[in-house]
Parts: sequence; C-alpha cells; structure tokens
Amino acid sequence: MTLPSRPLPLIGAALSLDMVERHRDWLFERQRDLELQEFFEASVLDGDWRDRAARTRRVLDGYTGRLGIHGPFWGFSIDSEDPDVRAVVTRRLMQGLDAVEAIGATQMVIHSPYTTWDANNLDYNRRGREGIVERAHATLAPVVTRAEEIGCVLVIENIEDKDPHDRVALARSFDSAAVRVSIDVGHAHYAHHSTGAPPVDYYVRAAGEMLAHVHVQDADGHADRHWLPGEGTIRWPSVFKAFADWCDTPRLLVEVKDQANLMKGVDHLVGLGLAE
Repeated sequence: MTLPSRPLPLIGAALSLDMVERHRDWLFERQRDLELQEFFEASVLDGDWRDRAARTRRVLDGYTGRLGIHGPFWGFSIDSEDPDVRAVVTRRLMQGLDAVEAIGATQMVIHSPYTTWDANNLDYNRRGREGIVERAHATLAPVVTRAEEIGCVLVIENIEDKDPHDRVALARSFDSAAVRVSIDVGHAHYAHHSTGAPPVDYYVRAAGEMLAHVHVQDADGHADRHWLPGEGTIRWPSVFKAFADWCDTPRLLVEVKDQANLMKGVDHLVGLGLAE
C-alpha cells in the first residue's frame, strides 16, 4: 500500500552501539534516525558511561542524522508517591541527559507512569488524575529545564497505557517544546488485545502533532515481543496511514530483540510500500 499524500517516511533504528557498527552503511548512507540503547542501565550511569560516550563519538564520526537515546527506566516510575524515590528518579534522568549532551543527541525516551490499574481507578480515587500529573511534574521539573537548555526533547513512551489521551495530556501539561510523546506500537498492540485499549492507529491519532518518536516492533497482542515487522499481527498499513494523516515526521525507529536481522523487518515495511 503506497501512501501518496507525502513522501514515504525514512525508517531508522534503535540499536546497541555494536549493532550500529554492524548496520553502519545502511544508517549512514541516508543519515537515518538512530536511537542508542547504551545509557539506560544504572550500572552504566554510575560507571563507565563516559567511556561509552567517547566510543559513541568515534563510531558516529560522519553521522549527521537525528540522534537520540533511550533514557533510564528500570525499577521506577516518574510519578512515585515517595519524595525520596522521586529524587532518585530525577537524578537518574539527569544522568541520562549528561550522556545526551556528551554525544550530541537531541531526544531521550522516558516511560509513561500510567498503568493498567490506573485505567480503572483514576476517576474512582479522589484527585487520581491530578495526582499523577503533579507527581510527574515534581520529578521532571529540573529534568525538563535541563533538556530545554541542551536542546533535547523528552519523549514519553506508552508502556501499559490503556487510554492513549492520558499520556498526551501529561506531555502538554509541561507547556514546553522539550516534552513530546512516543508511541511503541507493540505496547499499544498489547494494550488493545489484552486490556481493551483502542487499536494502534488510535494511539497515533491521539498523539497527533505531539508525536515525535515511534518504536516500531511487531507483536501478537499477548506480550511485549519486539519481533521484526512482519512476524506478528500488527496491521501496518493502518498504522502508517495514521502517521501520514495525523503526524509531522516523527522519528520511526525499529526496536527489536533480533537486531542482527534488522533488515528483514525493514525490508518487510519497504515491501509493503510503507517506508524507505
């Protein structure tokens, strides 16, 4: 299915640095969007991240495309009730921005605070909706300020989100060009099949012009598979039509477990006439 309304989007990838080297020619030939998955683990951020940053600069010599990183996310939520935990989360995210600045990236992925439990309880508990927003602001206020200063955009990725509008409203509440949203299409597909959320293209419509980043992975709706496109049951034509109709050139990054065979998934989307 070819989308005639605009040029086909250029697919990029979310990769480890080793896999960047493996797929270097494909990435560099057209300066495809790239997300590095090197700077999100606590052991790295408290350890050798500066060495990794130096290696990153060497590997990416000559790269002029749009570069981002996946920020830290393991073991915490950005809306913790505990102020001491929020302080730790703020510190971790600031460490992520240290890496962003060191390698010259312009995006950092962070995870949505909304859970499946929230979907049924936000309007039951007093100030449930307001509470999540207030706690997220308490965590992220200095992070957003720093992101603005270094020219980085924080993109909030859906994880368990059942209502795609909640995360968009949270991003808008910061009233900052440094906060936008991300969609992981596999996560949305899981939420649709397993929790009664709308289909993936509805997540795209909900995000609209706030969508700045996409994780492209295939899944079966039961688990977070991170399969190559074509290996699962996502209806790719409807998803890419929504991108064309509702969004303005978000970064489209194939994020899969089988990074060595990345091109098999890319070729599937190209073969459908959806991307280049």
